[in-house]
Amino acid sequence: MIRALFYQTLTILLFLISISHATAQDIAYLKKHVYYLASDEMKGRGTGSKEARKTANYIKKEFKKYGLEPMGEKGYFQDFAAKVRRVTVPDSLRKSRNVIGFLNNGAKRTIVIGAHYDHLGEGKQGSSRDSTSYGIIHNGADDNASGVAGLLELARHFSSNNTKEPFNFLFISFGAEELGLVGSRYFVNHPTYPLSDIHFMLNMDMIGRFNPDNGVSVIGYGSSPEFVPLFEQIIRDEQIKFYTGYEGRGGSDQTSFYEKNIPVLFFHTGGHEDYHKPTDDPLKIDYESLRGILLLEKEIIIKSFSFPTLKFRNTDPKE
Repeated sequence: MIRALFYQTLTILLFLISISHATAQDIAYLKKHVYYLASDEMKGRGTGSKEARKTANYIKKEFKKYGLEPMGEKGYFQDFAAKVRRVTVPDSLRKSRNVIGFLNNGAKRTIVIGAHYDHLGEGKQGSSRDSTSYGIIHNGADDNASGVAGLLELARHFSSNNTKEPFNFLFISFGAEELGLVGSRYFVNHPTYPLSDIHFMLNMDMIGRFNPDNGVSVIGYGSSPEFVPLFEQIIRDEQIKFYTGYEGRGGSDQTSFYEKNIPVLFFHTGGHEDYHKPTDDPLKIDYESLRGILLLEKEIIIKSFSFPTLKFRNTDPKE
């Protein structure tokens, strides 16, 4: 009896240690990505900068490491031009690119997971909320190194979990979002994968500053009627706190997919005093909660497998 109790206790302890190790490992990966992407060395990842291209190469290397198939127009890359419109600059037309990797499970339909990697550079392309910050690096840890870290972590998880899901995954990190959703709009108008085969699009933009009073916002809940029974399967007590927003449109890249009649879900932890300022730094990211948001997203993705199709629903206000 005593021996049986000992082995039962030991099994439980080993299980708890394995969970603790997995949690620490997940957070270490997230920190690694955010601290690199939002370092001063990357100079704010402004569209058209060499640091933006360096960022795209970093994401490409991670995709390649995870065994994702290149699904751009030039390997993993899809190049396009983006125009600076909010301010007058001599180099208003800039080169940018999307980074696209495909996890092929041999399925008929595919889930798109996206997050933009660009930010405001040194505050010279417009949109800074600090009038004294011209020429100062805007690191963009929350906006949107946090989302890219989430994208890379989901890519790592689904490519290495020894499970062949009944859907494929298309991971896209968009360029030039800060100039007006340019990268995502270019993709949906020049798709490298059939839009008709997309199950739904999950977007992450600013998921690093969790507010426990509000929870993480999941926008786009109304963009498919099937999201209602899907979310009814989510046991809220087992997940990080969240609330749903009905509209499919919003100030990020899921809007481009919504406008092509594709159901969308957009994860966002809300605005804060460092938004579009040089003070949006990696040390201010809540990495524990960022991991919790990704666990919620994984659960939603898995629950979506029970729906062969998700019908699109227009959420625009009727005139």
